[in-house]
Amino acid sequence: MIRVNTVAMYQDYACAVSTGRRFLTWPNGFTFLRLCCLPGFWWLLIGNEQQVAAGFLLGILGATDWVDGYLARRLNQMSEFGKIFDPTVDRLLFITSLIALIIDGRVPIWFCLLIGVRELSVGLTMVVATLFGMKRFDVTLLGKRATFALMCALPWLLVGSGDFGGSGLIRAAGWITGIPGLVLSYVTAIQYIPLVRKGLREGRDQPKTTVS
Repeated sequence: MIRVNTVAMYQDYACAVSTGRRFLTWPNGFTFLRLCCLPGFWWLLIGNEQQVAAGFLLGILGATDWVDGYLARRLNQMSEFGKIFDPTVDRLLFITSLIALIIDGRVPIWFCLLIGVRELSVGLTMVVATLFGMKRFDVTLLGKRATFALMCALPWLLVGSGDFGGSGLIRAAGWITGIPGLVLSYVTAIQYIPLVRKGLREGRDQPKTTVS
């Protein structure tokens, strides 16, 4: 009896350690660190009106978007939790940053609203389609490029709103990347429609497994 209990305890411990490792990984830790920077961005922009510092922080958050995925592949620490946690944090950072920029008003509100409408529309579509059994598919390369362009444009427009030498060039760089990024984001949103339909069909066609 003692031996059986010892084995059971060991199995429970091993299961707990394995479960913990799915969450406590370097990629997930880095993603969480990026999430923790969000209040700092709000404090700099809204609470302290330091748009240049806030713009640099937003730029760093956008530029490090690829790091957690790289760490997951490099360290072989890919997990189902990370596949959900990473894009969720990315969208949360993106949407809440847009809200802060709209409140601040230094970046044109129409530009932020067009980005926000696209993000919310695509996000809600994916959530509803997933609830109806859509098979998950990866973001297209064009969609990644559009998001990257917008994540570069927003901090440049924010920093370029300052009154210092070179601010005009920075603001121009923001528009040079922002307008094409905005157009591409709507193009990819349209391209996602047949992918969602295909995912719904494949999700319905998948055989349902039963546990006996």
